[in-house]
Amino acid sequence: MVVVCPEVDVQPEMQPEELEMILSTVGRFAERRLGEAALKALDHEERCPLELLRELLGPEIGLHLAFVPVAYGGLGGGARAVFRICEAVGRVDLGIATSLLGVALGSDPILVGGTEEQRVRWMGRVASEGMLVAYAVTEPGAGSDLGAIRTRAEPVREGERVVAYRLSGSKQFITNGAIADLYTVLAVAPGGPSFFVLERGAPGLVAGPAEVKHGIRASNTTSLTLDDVRVPAEQLLGGVEGQGLAQAQAVFGYTRVMVAAFGLAGGSAALERAVAYGRDRVADGSALIAKQAWTHKLIVPHAVALEAARAHIEALCDRLDAGEQELQVDGAVAKLMATEAGNAAAEAAIQAHGGYGYLRDYMVEKLKRDVRITCIYEGTSEILQRTVARDRWRLHLMSAGRHHARLAEELSALERAQPGCGAAQAADACRIVGETLEICRQARLTRHQHVLFALGLTLARVEVAAAFARKAARGLPDTSRLDAGCLQAMSRLWARRVAQQTADDALEIVFGADALQASALQEFEGRLQLPHVHAGLGGQLQDLDRVARTLAERA
Repeated sequence: MVVVCPEVDVQPEMQPEELEMILSTVGRFAERRLGEAALKALDHEERCPLELLRELLGPEIGLHLAFVPVAYGGLGGGARAVFRICEAVGRVDLGIATSLLGVALGSDPILVGGTEEQRVRWMGRVASEGMLVAYAVTEPGAGSDLGAIRTRAEPVREGERVVAYRLSGSKQFITNGAIADLYTVLAVAPGGPSFFVLERGAPGLVAGPAEVKHGIRASNTTSLTLDDVRVPAEQLLGGVEGQGLAQAQAVFGYTRVMVAAFGLAGGSAALERAVAYGRDRVADGSALIAKQAWTHKLIVPHAVALEAARAHIEALCDRLDAGEQELQVDGAVAKLMATEAGNAAAEAAIQAHGGYGYLRDYMVEKLKRDVRITCIYEGTSEILQRTVARDRWRLHLMSAGRHHARLAEELSALERAQPGCGAAQAADACRIVGETLEICRQARLTRHQHVLFALGLTLARVEVAAAFARKAARGLPDTSRLDAGCLQAMSRLWARRVAQQTADDALEIVFGADALQASALQEFEGRLQLPHVHAGLGGQLQDLDRVARTLAERA
């Protein structure tokens, strides 16, 4: 995909009609080759459909070209286009989508860190040959800690000149590990962690057997062993040692948007099946879809969370496509919130089916197993909570505690301009989290890991609430296919929930850490303005009914 690189034009070049053509092609391909029976068979057999992947990357479809800049033979899809494509493929099958993610993820270090000569050579081949690519970074003992990797790259010298490197070590959980044509491998050279490009068949590069997985069984996942693999020096990305960690961080800013799309896709697909089931299933004389006890617990809250995550992803994609940089933490928020929402929605979809949801005959069972991985790969939810907390804590300190107060003021002004968009309740959440961060500063609570992680989740929710309110205020449904009134009702539902959760989190953190004495605690509670938060719940039931009615009509 298009990434921020000093020598690459990052402006999206794919035309809208090209995007629509790709989306239509994906839909037709799925109908023709990936019906329910075929997908269930792949899942049951735990088989990666290499022939289908080759077809998707072949000259007739060329799905990978959206991830490659025009300069290297691709279509130059921007972040918004890639998001829509990933969601479309993810709705078909998350295992196949993960294999395609491997192509983009494995190619990105070349775009981020390669020299122009390396980009022309390798990206040109990825585009023209439809190469499957693997991103070989994770190791058995390192997990998400890239600084702890142990794979070594020992220089091979001829006189004073380094002519090659010999790579030795092990990699774990490598998507496309046994089927890739090209590998980008992170190893520790004398100058620090560095990426190298390896081709399939390199002597000493051995893939382990396919892992037996809980879900995404149509994706090939293996270990890799590198036993004294000789790599020419010109295949060190960038030609300079020690740039690997910075290159990996740049990659995450984009690929986490792709995984966020997968979470959204899996959760939405499962929820839509639940709604369809509820329309047809009659209990006590009426369809489940007409019962508040069913819709207001198992359907509406999850549809709201998914639309909230969508609003944040869309806003992030627009910022990426505008050329804004340093958005890795915003990508972490997108991935955290979309995947957690998708996983929860798929779980609710099983519950909504009752006993049938537990049977493999029903696709929601498979969808739940598939979407679960999105909360783990490309950074676990816990790692992302820490990432968000650390960065937003830094913003709080740098702004002398004014960052969230300013955001609350912006949202209050938005509510005055567009009443009912959910910005008022989102402003309450921003104000509360700002007050909480300040107490954490005064009492040095962020030295406790539990507090830091709790803050990360709270901060992510608040940012998503702000993004959703902005989208609802514009009245543009974008790709949600919802009318403006329903979108505003959803935004209000999400913002109310976040304001309540933020207040609860604030009290739990501050009271639970014994951070303040009795009188100071009362003063802190007063600053939270809890009666105002509770008053914001007005209209909750009507909004729940409004959203449930819209979802039933769309079923």
